[in-house]
Amino acid sequence: MKRRILVVDDDKKTVELVKLYLERDGYQVLAAYHGRQALELARQRRPDLIVLDLMLPVVNGLDVCRILRAESKIPIIMLTARTTEEDTLLGLDLGADDYVAKPFSPRELVARVRAVLRRVGQEAERGPREVRFGDLSIDFVRHEARFRGRPLHLTPKEFKLLETLVKEPGRAFTRLDLLERAFGFDYEGLERTVDVHIMNLRKKIEPDPDRPVYIQTVYGIGYKFAEEQHGS
Repeated sequence: MKRRILVVDDDKKTVELVKLYLERDGYQVLAAYHGRQALELARQRRPDLIVLDLMLPVVNGLDVCRILRAESKIPIIMLTARTTEEDTLLGLDLGADDYVAKPFSPRELVARVRAVLRRVGQEAERGPREVRFGDLSIDFVRHEARFRGRPLHLTPKEFKLLETLVKEPGRAFTRLDLLERAFGFDYEGLERTVDVHIMNLRKKIEPDPDRPVYIQTVYGIGYKFAEEQHGS
């Protein structure tokens, strides 16, 4: 069965161009031209991936991303002319899996679609599970984390970052590793933002963020998750 891709952009020429290249690559393509239509199609047709422009009428792309991520784990690739670091990070924090800046190469976009679908497929094959480290528990099925039984309110990217570290305790990840594994892309200009996400994550999961026991700094490299269990 063909993978189904929903392309959302208010520019019909852009939609037709992306549709042409995706169909050549063997995908079934749905099209939406504003945010409300995108939400309706996503809920009714359940695409395997969404290519989502941020500058949309009726409901903007960031709101579409926020709403969909609260409802499902459908992979989302942002397609946007807004290329400031703040805009990019906002979209990624809302749960987008990757982004492509306009003007873009249709071939690159198709390659990004393949890469995201491949990564999602590999994660599904590994299978969801729950792990516990002392007072901290992470449920990959429900996409939840708890500390001493209390739910932690993590952003999608914070959870993905924690999941990446937790699944390989003791392994030292570089910042670029974490961008590629947890954020889904390798834009080196955003490497420093990993530190911000780690700082925010530590505030939520560490008994004392100034003396972290779970997420440890590996000086000169990056970060790792502790191999030993802590807490009661």
